[in-house]
Amino acid sequence: MNKNNFVETSYNKPFIKQRADPYIYKHIDGSYYFTASVPEYDRIVLRHSDTMIGLKDAEEVTIWRKHESGIMSVHIWAPELHYLDNKWFIYYAAGDIDDIWAIRPYVLECEGQDPVNDSWKELGLVKRNDDFSFNDFSLDMTVFENKGKRYCVWAEKVNIGKKISNLYIAQMKSATELATPQVLLTSPDFEWERVGFWVNEGPAYLEHNGKIFLTYSASETGECYCMGMLSIDENKNLLNPHEWKKEYKPILNTDIDKQIYGPGHNSFVKDENGNDIMIYHARQYNEIIGDPLYDHNRHAYRMKIIWDIEGNPVFDYENNF
Repeated sequence: MNKNNFVETSYNKPFIKQRADPYIYKHIDGSYYFTASVPEYDRIVLRHSDTMIGLKDAEEVTIWRKHESGIMSVHIWAPELHYLDNKWFIYYAAGDIDDIWAIRPYVLECEGQDPVNDSWKELGLVKRNDDFSFNDFSLDMTVFENKGKRYCVWAEKVNIGKKISNLYIAQMKSATELATPQVLLTSPDFEWERVGFWVNEGPAYLEHNGKIFLTYSASETGECYCMGMLSIDENKNLLNPHEWKKEYKPILNTDIDKQIYGPGHNSFVKDENGNDIMIYHARQYNEIIGDPLYDHNRHAYRMKIIWDIEGNPVFDYENNF
């Protein structure tokens, strides 16, 4: 199956087309915001709606564009919108046109309370607390709070040559600065995390009944792309990697029967009824010409999360909608 020859099933009908790394934020007023990587990797967009389904057809506004040269001039990836300390922030990754893989995590701050219509200012790199963070390919930063403390998790590559992408965690001093050195949270340990590239990336936070879950994406971005998961009790030390449990198998991967290929880079949000919803990207086909990173047909999909008797999330394409 390729982009000119694929089968649409009841499971793989996109929520929003050609929007990779999808992120939905539910604000305190109950309205919803949507952002994602666009195929051109050249700008950051926002949609706003009073309802989640309304995001599908909501007007999309460009709130920031890449630089023409230097840092933040290429590979504008995986924006996330957060409302912290009564201000709007967007975390995103960007490279340098003269070194396109010199990707680092940057921050924008809205200068007003309307993130769609008010102007945004650049705050530059997230400020680190050690000499090691953000020295290499670093991206997919997400932020969450637990027990009155704020944390961020991101992916960063190490080694030389065909580098390994790990996930790191740190506590935050403010919305733009880390309070602690990085802590290695997980590396691609299993075969399903090592197809094409050794990758852990795209962390996403979910909380339920006193337990924290972090999903993440693994392997290269084609058919083999899939999702893993970490979990921890909310009362444990989140900066101690030994307290986290890592699943031995992917929680979501390609399903040929349902024609969903390479699911990954998700986010979580509650719907109007308080249900936990996952939004993720995937393709409708597996045959890709060239680098899958530049195949534009990664669409955004929605899945309702079901909770098992032990309080763990169940990810099932039967719950796509």
